[in-house]
Amino acid sequence: MSASTPSQPATSLTYRDAGVDIDAGDALVEAIKPLARKTMREGLLAGIGGFGALFEVPKRYKEPVLVSGTDGVGTKLKLAFEWKRHDTVGIDLVAMSVNDILVQGAEPLFFLDYFACGKLEVGTAARVVGGIAAGCEMAGCALIGGETAEMPGMYPDGEYDLAGFAVGAVEKSAIIDGSKVKAGDVVLGLASNGVHSNGFSLVRKILSVSGADLQQDCGGVTLADAIMAPTRIYVKPLLELMKSVDVHAMAHITGGGLVENIPRVVPDSLMAELQRSSWPVTPLFSFLQKAGGVEDAEMHRVFNCGIGMVVVVDAADADRAMAHLQAAGESVYKVGLIRERKAGEAPTVVV
Repeated sequence: MSASTPSQPATSLTYRDAGVDIDAGDALVEAIKPLARKTMREGLLAGIGGFGALFEVPKRYKEPVLVSGTDGVGTKLKLAFEWKRHDTVGIDLVAMSVNDILVQGAEPLFFLDYFACGKLEVGTAARVVGGIAAGCEMAGCALIGGETAEMPGMYPDGEYDLAGFAVGAVEKSAIIDGSKVKAGDVVLGLASNGVHSNGFSLVRKILSVSGADLQQDCGGVTLADAIMAPTRIYVKPLLELMKSVDVHAMAHITGGGLVENIPRVVPDSLMAELQRSSWPVTPLFSFLQKAGGVEDAEMHRVFNCGIGMVVVVDAADADRAMAHLQAAGESVYKVGLIRERKAGEAPTVVV
């Protein structure tokens, strides 16, 4: 049997015929450039446009240690698609990584993003990247590059995925690793903006089973607005705090909530005892718990429950640290204490 000869197409095929629009990608790059320029800072040698971005560690560092982090936005994106809210998920993307490297004492230096979609819609992508640039400005880091991948057939129309990558620096002698934490230290909690970017599979399930009205009031904003509020970026206030207060540990409260994130920065011989009455229950978390019939223990291990960042300091420094953070615009609460951990006790308990 002879091999069949493929038929010649009537017209010459292009990449656009296959679903990839190079011109749209070029248009997006041009739209991004002015956004990236707003995030320029010391150390940036070459940014968007080349095969790789160049960044020089600022010379003020004597023994710089680089700290890196990567994350995404999770299924919060499903609501962004459904509700057509693309302007703030970029802030979420930046926040998840820069807050993570911050807890080790690192100053975020630069950020890169990865945007993947089935069909590139320049307007939507530009809104997302605009949020990324805004997040970088909040964190004081440079948006120096990224990747836009148009992959026909990989994603449904109107959907995309995001990943972010942050690199920061800290003096070797100033690394915060929890080794200074001791019994009697005070645990300070910095208020979150809401759910941030964790637990959204449960949020979406609660919305589905409850049939809630997204326009109902939720603490002065609509329920939809409260749910989509972007992750708070704590970088600038905490970097300033570290200049005047000896911070023993910090924990970014993400997936796992307070009960699973605080133990990551506290020695095994110690534990954090938190008083649930020490910070307010917000309307959003009240709604989620009631509408979903979610038990307290599940709330505490899925959501931040109103506390997005924890800072552990010596008891003698607690009031000064609180005053400093409040002056910087943060809502801060004394949420608990560090004490000796007894046999069989959990590393963090919420009383």
